[in-house]
Amino acid sequence: MTKLTLTILCALFTFSLFSQTTEGPKNGHLIIAGGALKDANVYAKIIELAGGEGKAHIVVIPTAGGNNVTPEVIQSLENQWKGYGAAKVSVLHTTDPKEANTEAFSKVIDEAGGVYFLGGRQWRLADSYLNTKVHEKLFNLLKRDGVIAGSSAGATIQGSYLARGDTKGSNIMIGDHEVGLGFISNIAIDQHTLARNRQFDMFEILGKYPKLLGVALDENTAMLVSGNEFEVIGQSYIMIYDGTHWDQTSSKYEANAVGEHKFHVLRAGRKYDMAERKVVRGSR
Repeated sequence: MTKLTLTILCALFTFSLFSQTTEGPKNGHLIIAGGALKDANVYAKIIELAGGEGKAHIVVIPTAGGNNVTPEVIQSLENQWKGYGAAKVSVLHTTDPKEANTEAFSKVIDEAGGVYFLGGRQWRLADSYLNTKVHEKLFNLLKRDGVIAGSSAGATIQGSYLARGDTKGSNIMIGDHEVGLGFISNIAIDQHTLARNRQFDMFEILGKYPKLLGVALDENTAMLVSGNEFEVIGQSYIMIYDGTHWDQTSSKYEANAVGEHKFHVLRAGRKYDMAERKVVRGSR
């Protein structure tokens, strides 16, 4: 990657973090899951979008979980994803951003239809891959209509703002790492929400960055992002923090009053327009 390219990418990522418009990728898809993902239909959708059962090449990135990526771990991941229907599985891992910035390390993404980020700590993914050739090739994967997916830390890293990105602990919402990979602009993504009683934590980030769209996913639940719209898939709920809520008295969406901590709760089948910041009416 040239110095000029890196400068341009850094500018784009800064814009992605502080832009007031929330936008998904123009091409390709994202599958962003809230942790403890077991739903076979979600995995089937990843395989489908990556090229289809028996055809898909999936690159698995386990870096968020730490540095203990042994040959046994790699073999287990390969077996797991072939069980989901992948034809080929590659495991990509480094903690060295210089290595991640090389063609030799990152070129496997050029051959893949999908990438999957495992859970752990999202700052490890930022430390290893932010503003590197791996990062660049992930955007290129979307441009050629591939899919980027991830669960838990692999969900949060896909946003522009990195929630819970502190190296001291996952309970810190605004941490020492605040920039994600930015596949969606102007958004903060949280996970394990209802399972860990986190549904009000997002308001801390929005108190400092009120223009961000906040999205928090419960476990075994995902958002399937296509352009600026996403659909809820999986078994539980997604919370959306856009400064409005459904008022049952007036039977319409109302703006939150100052200091009012209200949000939307969407189940599977419901859709949301991130650019327009509104629940899509008529979705299940």
